[in-house]
Amino acid sequence: MEKIVVNGGKKLEGECKIQGSKNASLPIIGATMLSSGENILHMCPMLRDTETACKILQLLGCKTNWQEDALIINSSGLCNNEISKNLMNQMRSSIIFLGAILARCGEARVYFPGGCDIGSRPIDLHIDALKKMGVDVNECGGQLDCKVNGNRMHGAEIFLSFPSVGATENILLAAVTAKGKTVINNAAVEPEIEDLCNYLNKCGAKIVGGGTQIIQIDGVDSLKPCEYTIMPDRIVAATLLCGVAATGGEIFLKSVNAGNLSSVLPVLSDMGCRVRVFGKSIFLKAKDFLFAPKQPIRTMPYPGFPTDLQPIMMALSCFAEGTTIFVETIFENRFRHVPELKRLGASIRVEGRVAVVEGSRELRGACVYGTDLRGGAALIVAGLAAMGRTEIFRLCYVDRGYEKIEEQFSELGANIFRI
Repeated sequence: MEKIVVNGGKKLEGECKIQGSKNASLPIIGATMLSSGENILHMCPMLRDTETACKILQLLGCKTNWQEDALIINSSGLCNNEISKNLMNQMRSSIIFLGAILARCGEARVYFPGGCDIGSRPIDLHIDALKKMGVDVNECGGQLDCKVNGNRMHGAEIFLSFPSVGATENILLAAVTAKGKTVINNAAVEPEIEDLCNYLNKCGAKIVGGGTQIIQIDGVDSLKPCEYTIMPDRIVAATLLCGVAATGGEIFLKSVNAGNLSSVLPVLSDMGCRVRVFGKSIFLKAKDFLFAPKQPIRTMPYPGFPTDLQPIMMALSCFAEGTTIFVETIFENRFRHVPELKRLGASIRVEGRVAVVEGSRELRGACVYGTDLRGGAALIVAGLAAMGRTEIFRLCYVDRGYEKIEEQFSELGANIFRI
């Protein structure tokens, strides 16, 4: 079984450029179906999830190939409207292909998606919105058969009871070529939503308000392909910052948008790190001893503290003097990494959606297993600062969102390798 080995306790230092965003690239890859022709996506990360997305496109009749960090997609040959159950099960984001297939083909057959088991993520908001736009949906045994009434979906006024990122993306993909105007109220405001809107507008869409709670889309007859650069990955950036902070090191991150980390950088400062922002770069220098943040860390939709960073920040807090409290408000199973951190000697108590970490100045290496994407990254961060050898198994989770994470930390001086 493949594993990452970390010989911890070494202070990390250096410069690093951030990979393209996983959460931005996946909906944009799906959106390439809307324009018949060749799209070139620069800074598209080579991940398990982007590989799965390419397999989905190929199944539908599109052509994909990589040229260094650019993914080239030609959707001229799209001829299928069904995604297999196997591919749907491999990642949660597969559901965002539904809106694009319906817009391009008028009908679609998909299945309920899979992904990391971190909690319930129902797709009822997606389905309800598509129904308002003129789509008939028949669900049977986890299979969704969807068909557009008439030749084209129509615009609608849509209110989301929760600012779901996936639902917002699916509505956008369905609405850009729908007839008339669509308004999304209480839309997700994540930077990745804005990136999707920027890509679609470059293809000829008419979207106003991307990245705000109210998005207006005036449907157009067709889109044209384009060349586009994916935004940097804010979760990867924060993971590197936390990994370096845990070892008492320093890092200069390049090609990153510090504004997208507005809820994270103050926590690192509160823990005793010196953080400076220089344009599209972030400098962090950690003290030898960190302190627990004064306020509880409560996960919230953007611009609140990201649920994706909760496991990673928890790993860092294991090395901070004092008590850190985490309140998880997004996913009910987001603490599955806790037993693995305890194998390293972490002192963590969990009651419902609250976790209490008693910081320790020393953890010990052990064999641990990834439980989900961000939980696996948290174990690597903990292993970097733990004394001795840590072996992390089940890398299939980590590889869904990090592009050769062992090489990124190795460039900063970590004794880390994959075997």
